[in-house]
Amino acid sequence: MRNQASFGRTDKGLTQAGKPLRQGIHPALFYGMFALLLGGNGLLGTAFLLSPDIARLLNGQTEQVVEAYEDRIAQLRVEVDRLHSRSYAQAGDINLQLQELAQQQEVLLEQHQLVKVLVDKAGELGIESAALPAATVDNLADAGPIMVSGNPDIDATAAAVSQMMGETQFAMTSIAETAVARTDTIVAELSDLGISVDLPPVEDGMGGPLLAAVAGADASPMIDDANAVMAALIRYKAARSSIDGAPIHMPITGNFRQSSGFGNRTDPFSGGRAFHSGLDFAAPKGTTVFSAGQGVVSFVGTKSGYGNVVEVTHANGLVTRYAHLSGFLSEEGQSVNTGTPIAKVGSTGRSTGPHLHFEVRKGDTAINPKAFLDAGKRLLAMLG
Repeated sequence: MRNQASFGRTDKGLTQAGKPLRQGIHPALFYGMFALLLGGNGLLGTAFLLSPDIARLLNGQTEQVVEAYEDRIAQLRVEVDRLHSRSYAQAGDINLQLQELAQQQEVLLEQHQLVKVLVDKAGELGIESAALPAATVDNLADAGPIMVSGNPDIDATAAAVSQMMGETQFAMTSIAETAVARTDTIVAELSDLGISVDLPPVEDGMGGPLLAAVAGADASPMIDDANAVMAALIRYKAARSSIDGAPIHMPITGNFRQSSGFGNRTDPFSGGRAFHSGLDFAAPKGTTVFSAGQGVVSFVGTKSGYGNVVEVTHANGLVTRYAHLSGFLSEEGQSVNTGTPIAKVGSTGRSTGPHLHFEVRKGDTAINPKAFLDAGKRLLAMLG
């Protein structure tokens, strides 16, 4: 008997020709797939019908995105241009500052060279200048022009250059002030002794055609300052030379006692009051006697009461007399300097024992030698 088949199912346990029968599609799955296919077709149809409107909508959103993107690009371009402009402006300021620093560096190096010359000249005259930043400036000179590398601290560099320029300027000023002060002191000391000092005049000659001023062409005051310092040193050199020519130096060296002063005293022979025209320094016989200043030996011989005498004539009409000598180390007409040996201590003439009688005379008048020797001590102390 033929088995009756029903849609969607098979009889369990029945086989045909000994083979099991295939099972059919489950109804729930079949209807689900049909519904899905029908819905997709519906959407596709709707999309086809509405495709122009969707296209216009999508195109509008894209244009908005593109416009917004282009606006952002424009804003970035403006920002970049602004940054470039700011960088160019900053670079211009930096270049301007570096140019100014380079100019200041050149001035500093030139100033330093001038100061080195002045310091050497001052050192020859015994003037010690203020401390110089020599190592710093020399390093700066070796480094060459100021260059930009990385991120230079321009303010610090400018401050360092300015400080070094101030220090070199201070060194120049200190040299000039010291030279002027010493010159004034020498002139004052010697003037009190009646000795005039011949100083060279200040060279301030100027000239040239009268032309209109040009902006930015002002002359550097550094050269004028250096010339002023050099003029002060020249005048000081002349004043210092006058010290050597003045009879203000001790005529005998060593710790010798001053046995008699200038002026009225008790005469060692008569016991009465008598005028003593010089200073006496007790010293062993044969002790060397030196010229008290630069001059020319104008007398070598014997004078009444003085015994053996040497006289030296100095500038300004001053004469120094060295008496009671035991021997002569100079001759008339001989040029002598301060400290030149001219005689030996003795006890000739009116003398109670070996000593040096030292006089300073102007014409026929005896002047107190103590004032000259005291001035000499002060001046030598100043010169160091």
